Amino acid sequence: MVRRNPERRAALLDAAIEVLAREGARGLTFRAVDQQAEVPAGTASNYFANRDDMLKQAGERVYERLVDEDVIAGGLTGARDRDRVTELMHELVDRVAAFPTGFLALLELRLEATRRPELREVLTRRIRQDVEFNVEYHEKSGLPGDGTMVVLLWLALNWLIMERLTLPDLLTEDQRRDLVTALVDRLLLGQPGEPTTPFRAGP
Repeated sequence: MVRRNPERRAALLDAAIEVLAREGARGLTFRAVDQQAEVPAGTASNYFANRDDMLKQAGERVYERLVDEDVIAGGLTGARDRDRVTELMHELVDRVAAFPTGFLALLELRLEATRRPELREVLTRRIRQDVEFNVEYHEKSGLPGDGTMVVLLWLALNWLIMERLTLPDLLTEDQRRDLVTALVDRLLLGQPGEPTTPFRAGP
């Protein structure tokens, strides 16, 4: 297998993400990726050993694009209270939803992973790393809440984002924002330094 420049590889993986989101895992072929990337036929096969290799690397690429060092650094600034947690969760939902093909491609990869043990292993490892990073990041930040709260937020917000991208008319934008606020309020209820009475925006 010939390996070329990393920019071309990234462009091919970005094309693979678009194909996954639009056509599903069954539609992900070297030819489809070449066409999406607008490169000569056979280019993708020079970068990926086989289709399984391309599937696994596409999953990694989604996370590469979602990581924003400025956002990570910004999360450690400002107040250390519930309002700041709420603000960060709204920013997270908006940032992921702004990359809809990435999220939808991950959904397709998860479904494909039920049939491909090697892909399931790769996704499990990568997503576990993401969850563990978020827990550690939150614990170091000094923000209220613990690791369990972070995992609960991760689970709930993933589903909310899925609803937003797959059934956009199910909830209004105001309803989604109120639900994120209510989720943080209720998970932090009774945490040290936080009021013990319910807050606004509860459903």
